[in-house]
Amino acid sequence: MATTIPLFASFKYADSLTVVGISFFTALVCEAISWILIYRTTSYKSLKFSIDKAAKKLETMKTENPSSKLTIKKSKTKKIDRVESSLKESSRDLSLFKFKSGAVVALVLFVVFGLLNSLFEGKVVAKLPFHPIAIVRKMSHRGLKGDDATDCSMAFLYLLCSISIRTNLQKFLGFSPPRGAAGAGLFPMPDPKTN
Repeated sequence: MATTIPLFASFKYADSLTVVGISFFTALVCEAISWILIYRTTSYKSLKFSIDKAAKKLETMKTENPSSKLTIKKSKTKKIDRVESSLKESSRDLSLFKFKSGAVVALVLFVVFGLLNSLFEGKVVAKLPFHPIAIVRKMSHRGLKGDDATDCSMAFLYLLCSISIRTNLQKFLGFSPPRGAAGAGLFPMPDPKTN
């Protein structure tokens, strides 16, 4: 059976608050690790500056009034292509730079998830206010006995908390990706010129 913090032992939402609290603490630890390994380094700061600069330059180049002359339009298109390729390259470098801390953060999250899984194995930690669709039900009811679809397992609550808390914490601390690097994730926007 799961053990709860003695202060919350008689509280109705003790397990839920414990999972949310641990998720918040884990997000703080992960962001501290990221700050130590990434955000405080001069390499990151210079990459972020170059991405911001290229994104602003690209934005101003695209918003300028197009000229009617064909030669000016071609040279402007070439300049835009150069800035876009520079922006993509800087974004790729930033992603590779963040990769090393990603491994450490993944290890921390894996250990915390294992700990929480052993503490709350087979225990309902929350009640969903809706009946989830089948694919969500498989995630939310993972490892629980019974047929009540509104029962929520620790894994689902921890997943939701981790995603939302860490993302908002990154925005609050100013660690969110640079504006120009937003499309440089796992699934970047396709380049319309290649079609």
